[in-house]
Amino acid sequence: MPDTPAPQRLMEVEIKLAFMEDLVEQLNELVYRQQQQIDALARELARVREQSAQGPAAPASLRDEIPPHY
Repeated sequence: MPDTPAPQRLMEVEIKLAFMEDLVEQLNELVYRQQQQIDALARELARVREQSAQGPAAPASLRDEIPPHY
């Protein structure tokens, strides 16, 4: 690269910068989507913990309460 004229080197740097800006934007979008998924999973976990803290749900019928092998 030292033998390359300054305008060409500048253009190469600008091209690399454009690619890096695009990559940063893609990574930012990925992180945003992952955070949305994490938030949704945290809400679901809180809901499940709340349900389990209320005690076991009553079985809908005796068939659900007793396993078939008993």
